[in-house]
Amino acid sequence: MVFRHVVENYLEYGDPIGSKFLAETMSQRLSPASIRATMADLESLGLLYSPHISAGRLPTEQGLRLFVDGLLQVGELSEAERLEILPQLAERPQHGNLTDLVTRAVESLTGLSSCASLVVVPNQTETVKHIEFIPVSDEQLLVVMVDARDRVENRLIKRPKSITPAHLVMASNYLNARLKGRSIHEVRQSTLDEIRRAEAELDILSAQVIETGLADWAAAPGDNHAPQEKSLIVRGQSNLLNNIETDDLERIRILLEDLERKKDLIELLANAEEGDSVRIFIGAETKLFSLSGSSLIVRGYRDKDRQIVGALGIIAPTRSNYARLIPLVDHTARLVTYSLERTEPGHVHTS
Repeated sequence: MVFRHVVENYLEYGDPIGSKFLAETMSQRLSPASIRATMADLESLGLLYSPHISAGRLPTEQGLRLFVDGLLQVGELSEAERLEILPQLAERPQHGNLTDLVTRAVESLTGLSSCASLVVVPNQTETVKHIEFIPVSDEQLLVVMVDARDRVENRLIKRPKSITPAHLVMASNYLNARLKGRSIHEVRQSTLDEIRRAEAELDILSAQVIETGLADWAAAPGDNHAPQEKSLIVRGQSNLLNNIETDDLERIRILLEDLERKKDLIELLANAEEGDSVRIFIGAETKLFSLSGSSLIVRGYRDKDRQIVGALGIIAPTRSNYARLIPLVDHTARLVTYSLERTEPGHVHTS
């Protein structure tokens, strides 16, 4: 009872909570002395701490975790909040553009939560219509790829030694026969095994061209120079600077720098893309937020095949109205999933 009142009042007011205040406001009448003894016990358990001698108590991050996991009563979004989110996400993604949809989602989250919002989006799911290898010098080849929307991308790769125009034609024909509307990642996964089984028939040099080209365009997870498999979109970073004390500015600056690097946050969100529930990371529970006094509230979203393909959420101060923010993130992720489930098969692509 005492612990719950300390945390709830801290989340509402942000000040250390004293025994006299609790004795006057709790429905269960306890003396200030009894409350102080209980607070001392909670402090010895690592759930509360006192910022100054003779000050009241504040919850530790461990205490906030206990409260969020076991005592928090999650609220409901108001009808006005639901209606504010719905128009942004109810329409199907334009041209099947997933990035456009989730960007609208995080912009809605930013406005309603007054926090920084973010989303992880899978990269390079565009289907491929044609691919060709063109020699440009003795050291380089130009790979030309045409996607399903007739957009053309060019990329230079290293030219294997002793390669001839005939080898390049063989490599192009081999790949184009296997595209059939698949993404470059799908082609790579199926093609590499085939190459190893059929190198003699295909010709070693042609196989080398194919492997080099596909590795550059769709590097596998774990490759040292692999491009990120997912992209991070962040909105509302300026909200991190609202309602903070001067002493907190340096911690927020560090967090903003971490957001710019993005890689660590993408890895963190990838770990959150599990299950069908909102996940909460409080302060030092992640190395990313350990110095910023921030929490991450996040949930995964699914595509038309019911596969979790990304995650969205908000970065909030550790002292936040979790009862409101949790359903806000949950509802937005559900709407994104609903919109993707209604998308025509094969029509959801990232930019």
